[in-house]
Amino acid sequence: MGRELLLSLLIVLLGGLALQPLCWLPAIDLSSASGQPLERRAWLRLWYPVLPALAVAAWLVGWTLTESDPVHDRLGSWVLLAACMPFALIFARAALRALWALLREAPECGVFTSGLLQPLIVFSPLFAKQLDDVVIGAALAHEQAHARHRDPLRIWLAQLVTDLQWPWPWAQRRLGAWLIALELSRDDEARAHGAEGTDLATAVLSSVRQLSHPRGQHSAAFKGTAFAHARLIGDPEVLRERVSRLLAPLPSFALRDIAGDRYRQAAAPALILLVLVAAGVLGVLYGERVMHPLLALTS
Repeated sequence: MGRELLLSLLIVLLGGLALQPLCWLPAIDLSSASGQPLERRAWLRLWYPVLPALAVAAWLVGWTLTESDPVHDRLGSWVLLAACMPFALIFARAALRALWALLREAPECGVFTSGLLQPLIVFSPLFAKQLDDVVIGAALAHEQAHARHRDPLRIWLAQLVTDLQWPWPWAQRRLGAWLIALELSRDDEARAHGAEGTDLATAVLSSVRQLSHPRGQHSAAFKGTAFAHARLIGDPEVLRERVSRLLAPLPSFALRDIAGDRYRQAAAPALILLVLVAAGVLGVLYGERVMHPLLALTS
């Protein structure tokens, strides 16, 4: 069998198996007073189940670098293909849903941020006519926070990671908790940049009324930050909690969380990259000792 084809099959099979142990992780508790650390913890919990699969993939890539092409071990190709099929279907479903999310038409809501690589803020003129200038400024400050963090891209990736864990319900709950935490975090950031909480609350309630239109809610399913806003319609309790946070004074520690967030966000990817490099090196050094006996079982 060709080396690259074998690598792909093993990543699907072993990576799919590695996804399973952490799929049961519960969603985080949303009772924290500060949105920034809350959003960061919820974001990391979305990715915890995927990290073992990424480490397995890096280990397999390291092993493949030491293998001849084609692989000379006797392999039961049909056995390997049959074992991969359930995980391949889940991966294909996730890929198709991610593609469909990119091709959907823009949602019909008052204000949202769209664009994966270059986020743009779209503000409906009809929606703007319903709001005062200060409320429009508060809504723009919130969406500018989304754009600074490239949240449309992060939402798209979060949905892709969640789909890879289908059909486990805990993955969808973690996504829902992160989307709520994301909005709370961007509210705090907008207020830190000068927006008033009362003006933001007015913008939020007006946006929810706009999204409550059946056609607008349907179109908002996967597009940009409108997906996050749409989550508020189905849960009045979450909406009440968000508005109550906006009407309360912004805690002083929330400002410190926002100021130090850039360095904390850079630490996690650096640590993950280090782990993946280490897994690849271990694959180069010890991959043959593990994989050859394992592949012999399929012959």
